[in-house]
Amino acid sequence: MGILEKIEEIEKEMSRTKVGSSKDPGDPDAELISTATEYHLGTLKAKLAKYRAQLLEPEKKGAKGEGFEVLKSGDARVCLIGFPSVGKSTLLSKTTKTESVVGAYEFTTLTAIPGVLEYEGARIQLLDLPGIVQDAAKGRGRGRQVVSVAKTADLIILMIDATKSAEQKKLLEIELEAVGIRLNARKPDVVFKQKAAGGVSYINCTVKLTQTDERTVRTILQTYRIHNCDVMIREDITTDEFIDVLLGTRKYIPALTCINKIDGVSMETLDSMARQGDGKTVMISCEMDLGIDWLLESIWRELGLVKVYTKRRGEGPDLSDPICLRQGATIETVCHGIHRSLASHFKYALVWGKSSKFNPQPQKVGLTHSVQDEDV
Repeated sequence: MGILEKIEEIEKEMSRTKVGSSKDPGDPDAELISTATEYHLGTLKAKLAKYRAQLLEPEKKGAKGEGFEVLKSGDARVCLIGFPSVGKSTLLSKTTKTESVVGAYEFTTLTAIPGVLEYEGARIQLLDLPGIVQDAAKGRGRGRQVVSVAKTADLIILMIDATKSAEQKKLLEIELEAVGIRLNARKPDVVFKQKAAGGVSYINCTVKLTQTDERTVRTILQTYRIHNCDVMIREDITTDEFIDVLLGTRKYIPALTCINKIDGVSMETLDSMARQGDGKTVMISCEMDLGIDWLLESIWRELGLVKVYTKRRGEGPDLSDPICLRQGATIETVCHGIHRSLASHFKYALVWGKSSKFNPQPQKVGLTHSVQDEDV
């Protein structure tokens, strides 16, 4: 039996298994039935994640297929992901100087096409990825290449066609979830440390676990043949979240939902879509240039970039060429942004701005000083 067949068997078994309890609310065995079912589901989820990871691993033998990995450049990378013919290529052409082939038919784009979006002094790499299809995570179409590039993104934009099925967003999330991409989520607060010996002697929970239990955790560890480790659980996690920590290959990436072609639906449908938005939904029309400025502003906000300006002694700051960094950047990061050898010869820096204790006067700082937006 191949990996795909094993995955299908486990998915069928999970669909047949329902968490429930005895029909009699006074039955003392009701809680035991529910716990046993959850334990069985946890074991199935661990096996499913293991097989999906094997499915996405590149084959060691055989001829090399055509890939489309693009060298990461600029201050951040944003990937456009969606089903065929939702307007990704049109959006790339509208927001960058790159001409992507546009057609009113599916699978116009067959490889990753990069463009550079210049906004607020930052150079953001925008990637137009080929349209994915359902079951892309299982290798259908060019799903594997698309999701492998998506894992390198700093922000993912889910492109939705307003004139098509309302299930598009959910289907895209399912495909990305299957390959280990967690949208708008943070890494669970769990410390996992593997040892050479000693067994699984230390599973410490600082909170009460209501969505899983220690027995399920130990079974998952056995499924992955981990027999010697320490585990510290600091929040009420689910079975899926513990599997994510165990694998260590999950990517937690912010995402925006971009609904395109709003000029093709009624005002009632448009109002309904807007009300269903989760605060990270932008509605646009590439053909009519509606909402694109709002989308660019949302991209900038979600990336959370910090602009830092430099100045020569005795001169004003150079506002025309800012250095764009991620939040939490330090003076050492700024040095690397100017030249990689600068940090090794560094003595001190003078900083004006929000991060200076003496603002508007400068503060003398070292390499570990954290900078803030619009510091000089």
